[in-house]
Amino acid sequence: MALTSPERTPTDEVMDFLLSAPTPEQVITLRPSAAAQERMRYLLDGNRNESLSDAERAELESYLQVEQFVRRLKIRAQERFT
Repeated sequence: MALTSPERTPTDEVMDFLLSAPTPEQVITLRPSAAAQERMRYLLDGNRNESLSDAERAELESYLQVEQFVRRLKIRAQERFT
């Protein structure tokens, strides 16, 4: 039995994308969904205003780690593509 979460997180989006076996070109053009962008804006604003809960801070840190991973992935894809 698979566990499902009610909302897809940016981490879920990246994992699903990678499981689709993307080409280097698709990796380079990967962008977060509108929902992921909105959630990140909320978390970043809350972080600036020092109004995040501990759980939200942990969520933000997790997303920032995923963002760093995707940036490195894009660099590697660009190296292979060019």
